[in-house]
Amino acid sequence: MASISAALLSPSLIFHGRKTLLGTLPKLPVSAIKESQRHLFVARATGENSETSSSIVKSVQSAWEKSEDQIAVVGLGFAAIVAFWASSNLVAAIDKLPLVPTGLELIGLLYSSWFIYRYLLFKPDREELFQNIKKYVSDVLDQ
Repeated sequence: MASISAALLSPSLIFHGRKTLLGTLPKLPVSAIKESQRHLFVARATGENSETSSSIVKSVQSAWEKSEDQIAVVGLGFAAIVAFWASSNLVAAIDKLPLVPTGLELIGLLYSSWFIYRYLLFKPDREELFQNIKKYVSDVLDQ
């Protein structure tokens, strides 16, 4: 609500005595669109996207039905939303400090440079990275 009210113009900027400040702006001519310039675009939905979305919905529904403690799942979802909100406010507060954002950007650049040198620059290192990723994915998915 505060961001909406901050974005609105204050009445003193709009009205100056009986004359509006916005009324003094020059009026620009509006040209009509010629018939030859009109284009007609037609978009059609394909069956693939609707099948994909319905399979996603079905998988979410089956996971919800398999859940033994649905109240805990709702609580975890709410906790995740609150944690995301709190972390975004924390990042916004840190961003307002004078030298911290510059230092964090420098740390990010240094870490990115190291990661590129360590894992992406040479072929054997890339293969090692892909093997590590496959291992972690299989560990998470219990395969």
